Amino acid sequence: MTSQGNQPAASHSALCLGGLVDFDSAAEVFAALAVKAGAIVMAVFAADQIASRLKSDNSPVSEADERAEAFLLERLTRLAPKLPVVAEEAAARGELPAQGDAYVLIDPLDGTKEFIAHGKEFTVNIALVVHKIARAGAIFAPALGRLWFAGGEAFAVAVQPGATLPPRANWRKLHTRRRPAEGLVALVSRSHLDDATRAFLARNDIRESRDAASSLKFCRLAEGEADVYPRFGPTMEWDIAAGDAILRAAGGIVLTPGSEPFVYGKAIARYRNGPFVAWGERPGATLC
Repeated sequence: MTSQGNQPAASHSALCLGGLVDFDSAAEVFAALAVKAGAIVMAVFAADQIASRLKSDNSPVSEADERAEAFLLERLTRLAPKLPVVAEEAAARGELPAQGDAYVLIDPLDGTKEFIAHGKEFTVNIALVVHKIARAGAIFAPALGRLWFAGGEAFAVAVQPGATLPPRANWRKLHTRRRPAEGLVALVSRSHLDDATRAFLARNDIRESRDAASSLKFCRLAEGEADVYPRFGPTMEWDIAAGDAILRAAGGIVLTPGSEPFVYGKAIARYRNGPFVAWGERPGATLC
């Protein structure tokens, strides 16, 4: 895929869902947009102090969240005007579109606390949900210069914020790993290590726990660097859908703690998720 200015050169049909959907093309569109949005995020990140305020749910929001989301909404509306888009900051203002069988989820800055503290593990996330399943997604970590994206296949590539998506020859295809005989490596949220997570770690064959920030945990699983990521605290669909799509395309799966399929489209709950466990390899009956 190439770019013309800041506009991804992708077919409208990749997102309009008027017929068969090319999820790989949709993922490339999202990847290019996430990299452009990353440049907006990094312009705010360059300030010595990053101003923020608390939303009604006591989570922080910065200028970077709002500017990146405005950019992504404008571009996605131009590419696919009939495709509903659920975006984090718009949702916080009560702006939720009518949901159809397919819609896009935007998290313009996952890891805002990390961003405000001038950490580097924050991301721009975009995902496509079709029939309650995350089918395509992109995650860009602008401060790290790393991009992960997936439709039918999952890839990672190095790219700088605002740059053109590198040629396909530079993309690295992702595969999850088989469960190690010596025990699992678990990824946990730095700020959400609750009692339910500790109990999960205690009853499964976990040899090592590593903390990681934001949606990068899904990327680590997709790259085969770890085996499981349990999350029992609250999340929103836009927090995890892109990571879910990438992990799925790399061979992994996201399930409920009871090993049921994890589904999207929870409009009645305002897109709030229940607990989930992300696995690099689908667990056996004795696990989770």
